[in-house]
Amino acid sequence: MGYVINRLLQASLVIAAMAVLVFVGVYAIGNPVDMLISPEADQAEIEATIIRMGLDKPLWQQFLTFVNGALHGDLGTSFIYNEPAVRLILDSFPATLELALAAILIAIVIGIPLGVIAGLKPNGVLGRSIMSVSILGFSLPTFWVGMMFIMLFAVHLGWLPSTGRGETVEVFGIKWSFLTGDGLAHLILPAINLALFKTSLVIRLARAGTREVMMQDYIKFARAKGLSEPRVILVHMLKNMMIPVVTVLGLEFGSVVAFAVVTETVFSWPGIGKLLISSIVHLDRPVIVAYLMLTVMLFVTINFLVDMIYAILDPRVRRKESA
Repeated sequence: MGYVINRLLQASLVIAAMAVLVFVGVYAIGNPVDMLISPEADQAEIEATIIRMGLDKPLWQQFLTFVNGALHGDLGTSFIYNEPAVRLILDSFPATLELALAAILIAIVIGIPLGVIAGLKPNGVLGRSIMSVSILGFSLPTFWVGMMFIMLFAVHLGWLPSTGRGETVEVFGIKWSFLTGDGLAHLILPAINLALFKTSLVIRLARAGTREVMMQDYIKFARAKGLSEPRVILVHMLKNMMIPVVTVLGLEFGSVVAFAVVTETVFSWPGIGKLLISSIVHLDRPVIVAYLMLTVMLFVTINFLVDMIYAILDPRVRRKESA
């Protein structure tokens, strides 16, 4: 129980610190009134707009208002859409979640087999080729790869659509595109583009895990018993190699959601990343702050859950924390 309370206190401190940094950082940039009001407006209209937005108050008072609203689930009202910022983000979140899940799935399906092969044959031509290709996933800019995908598969070949989410189906009040043929076609290119970096990461993690596990005594013992190589790999090696891969992917999922901005912008995917870019352009401060705070909450929650799973799987973690 002490371990859980300690982690909850740490998470609360992180959220509080990030709330201050995010709010001060965002509200210290520019003046949204200059972008939202007509240049021909008189001084009375400008002052009325400033008062309506609450920008006439000192920054510390604005922050206290923000904190009070946040504790009640209100992160402000959008200057542009005149709707609660949280509602705008939650309306766009399913599209980003769908894209992130598709990207993670692609990274797992492609990255783990390639990483295992590279780990089993580290000095072979295939193993070296896989590792060389994985470097491209780390090196190539996401926006450039996205534009190349559009140029090749959408413009020249005409195989896949380049923008939008396509046809969607509503399930439990949430719209999903992967359940329709048109929606799935729209999902392929942005999902692959977003998955490139994570696929390279999974390949390297799987390779390192494979090399480490294959040197263990229980693997040598399994081979000495005469078990076939596929059985040794699939039954004894794979499940142990997957532990660090799953752990890192759990933490990386938050970054996929948070940093899908570039991919959503390139492919005009209607997720929270595209909403963020639009909000930055128009200095829609409440939406920017709400996005950043919800992103912080996502990262903190994922890290907390991973810590709890670690503590359950390995009691030494709890004992060390209590010592």
